[in-house]
Amino acid sequence: MSPVIALRGVRRTYPGTPPVHALHGVDLLVHRRDYLAIVGPSGSGKSTLLHLLGLLDTPTDGVYELNGADVGALPDVDRTTLRGAEIGFVFQSFHLLPHRTATENVELAMLYNRSPRRDRRTRAREALDRVGLTHRRDALPTTMSGGERQRVAIARALVNRPSLLLCDEPTGNLDTATTATVLDLFAGLHVDGLTIVMITHDLAVARRAGRVAEISDGRLTERAAG
Repeated sequence: MSPVIALRGVRRTYPGTPPVHALHGVDLLVHRRDYLAIVGPSGSGKSTLLHLLGLLDTPTDGVYELNGADVGALPDVDRTTLRGAEIGFVFQSFHLLPHRTATENVELAMLYNRSPRRDRRTRAREALDRVGLTHRRDALPTTMSGGERQRVAIARALVNRPSLLLCDEPTGNLDTATTATVLDLFAGLHVDGLTIVMITHDLAVARRAGRVAEISDGRLTERAAG
């Protein structure tokens, strides 16, 4: 079975005087059911790597295979379609519409993937149930705690049943207790079979993952978790 993610010699250079070499020959394999945390300081290349993994950017050199398909040079329209079908995103900022209910915010993720209208409400509610928000389905984000809003964002990322969940500092806006709750949720999703890649600057958060890699000056090295 092909890895979910296979990077071989991936580089990303941004033009300028001088050019900015954001990634240097990155090699990475992420298999199904892996839970990988990538740690590094600001400016280390974390965001560039996440954008490449999420098909928001393309490598300058090297190969990126997603579920066995070479996606590095796909046209924009094909990357957009594949991203919607295969990848769920969770960000530090929740990106919820304040005047839409939790269910409606989750439903929005299905607008562009041809999900039948009659199925959207059911699937959105199922996703909210999965993150423990059955009792908050009809609540507005403005009435929710930070942890609840992040769980709505996670439900939105899950509703299209992605093969890969990409998380960008998902606990960055949360207090310690709420961070633990959200990390417990990710651990449960991983046990259920979801492949997760998390970008974080926090080693305590990274240690909850099964694998930990460190990025520094655009170079990625794996380290022992724990």
